[in-house]
Amino acid sequence: MATRYLHFTTLVLAVSILVVGISGQFECGGDLNGIVYHCKPFVLKDGPTLPPSDLCCNALNGVDVSCYCQYVTPRLMQNISIDKALNVARNCELQDIPTGKCGSYNPPPTSPKA
Repeated sequence: MATRYLHFTTLVLAVSILVVGISGQFECGGDLNGIVYHCKPFVLKDGPTLPPSDLCCNALNGVDVSCYCQYVTPRLMQNISIDKALNVARNCELQDIPTGKCGSYNPPPTSPKA
C-alpha cells in the first residue's frame, strides 16, 4: 500500500512539473527542452559560475525572463541558483532581465559605493 501511494505521489509531482513547464514555454517563450538540457549545468547551485554555451543561449532565444520569474518558487531554488540563471540571461544578451524580485527570489542588497 505504501509503495502504491509513493508511485502515485511521484506521478502527480511529475505531471505537475510537466504542466507548469509546458504552460511556461507557451507563455514565456524559448525551447523548454533545450533550456533544461543545455542550460542546466550553468544554473545548478553546486559548481562554479560559468559562461553559458552557445547551445544554451540558442535555447533561450526569445525567452521572456520576467515571465519565467513567476515560476520561481522556494522548491525550485533548492536546486537552481537564480543568481546563476540571471547571469546566464545576461551573458546570452536576453532582454528585460529583472533587477529586483524574481518570483520567490529577492536579490541581495547592493552595498553603497563609497
